[in-house]
Amino acid sequence: MKYLIANLLVLTSLASQAQSLQDSINKINPEAQGRVGSFLLDLEAHDSCAVNAADHYPMLSVFKFPLALYILDQVDKGKLDLEAPIDIRKKEWERMFSPLLNSHKEKHFTLSLREVLIATVGASDNVGCDLLFRLVGGPSVVNDYVHQLNIKNINIAKTEVQMAAGWDAQYENWCTPPAMGQLLTLFYTGKLLSPASTQLLLKWMTESTSPRRLQNLLPQGTTVAHKTGTSNTNPAGITAATNDVGIITLPNGHHLIAVVYVADAKADQPTREGVISKIARAGYMYYTEKK
Repeated sequence: MKYLIANLLVLTSLASQAQSLQDSINKINPEAQGRVGSFLLDLEAHDSCAVNAADHYPMLSVFKFPLALYILDQVDKGKLDLEAPIDIRKKEWERMFSPLLNSHKEKHFTLSLREVLIATVGASDNVGCDLLFRLVGGPSVVNDYVHQLNIKNINIAKTEVQMAAGWDAQYENWCTPPAMGQLLTLFYTGKLLSPASTQLLLKWMTESTSPRRLQNLLPQGTTVAHKTGTSNTNPAGITAATNDVGIITLPNGHHLIAVVYVADAKADQPTREGVISKIARAGYMYYTEKK
């Protein structure tokens, strides 16, 4: 009997700890003045926490992560070559966000697939993204790739140009937090790409120049491989998406899958990004301190 009581006490304690993490996240969420969905998973401990996780959230540039996975999958299979040239004409991409194009004075130039992919992942380059979609046959090809991994709660239907054409279009590229968490898990555990391609994409995600939302409140030096997504704000003051997803390395050597989507929010950008940072910090502290 005493062993049964002891086991019950342990289970009660674990449930209480998990609830405390959910409670912490639920206290943070209202700051965004919108919809906030999150998924946290300690890979090694197989322990997760999901809050508002069944909703569909617009991904924006987060969808460049599954796009990069598909490109590298094709490289691993010998169907694409990272050194293959991609032809770029500036006049075709007017008014699109593109550090890649801005760094070249020429109106017509060629870059390797590797260079375009690095810009798409690391700088969230919109022109690079659509060049890659063109190369592989469009968003539906990447969507099918993800669904074939038995990840169904994700939809990739529009390019960057198509999303920019109308406010509602960006909502067609949606995902639930656990679905993105599942994709990140398969990637990080080596289930999707060769070891070389896995390390390459991790490097680009870790060196990303995108806003350090997940990382901002974590201890200095914490390694975070991530991909952000950000929408414009409409005249009513609503921002469709402020997102960050990635893998955080914890002090105990474990790895925390972290997905935070902030959708349809009225709060300003520092507050929206702060919500992501606070949720990441809550997860970091919980999974670091958990015994």
